[in-house]
Amino acid sequence: MSGHAAEYDAVAQVVEEYFDGLYFSDTKRLRRVFHPLAQYVCVTDGTLLYRTMEEYFPVVDTRPAPAQRGEARADRILSIEFAGPGMARAVLNCAIGDRFFTDWLTFVKLEGRWQVMSKIFHYETREAA
Repeated sequence: MSGHAAEYDAVAQVVEEYFDGLYFSDTKRLRRVFHPLAQYVCVTDGTLLYRTMEEYFPVVDTRPAPAQRGEARADRILSIEFAGPGMARAVLNCAIGDRFFTDWLTFVKLEGRWQVMSKIFHYETREAA
């Protein structure tokens, strides 16, 4: 496997753990995925929602897991791009409840390991069936 393909696969593996962390509301997984200083940002409603990881993880811990509610998964990687040997960005889609998300995750590679440094996302509310 070439170096580029190996790095792509390494980032994709972190993304899959991210998807699982969200689907199972599992902050142990998410703590492996996110750098401790990562940022969580959304402006969908026109105001800035900003959280640190220590503010974000308790939100995940208290919400019912999509897996427990039997929600269908809608996870997909749209793209993964690299800006150098230690920087990448992934564009993703996923769904939780009635919200369909587009996430831009930026990654840093430190000590041989890829971690999310920022999660900036937009969501749309799906119509009830």
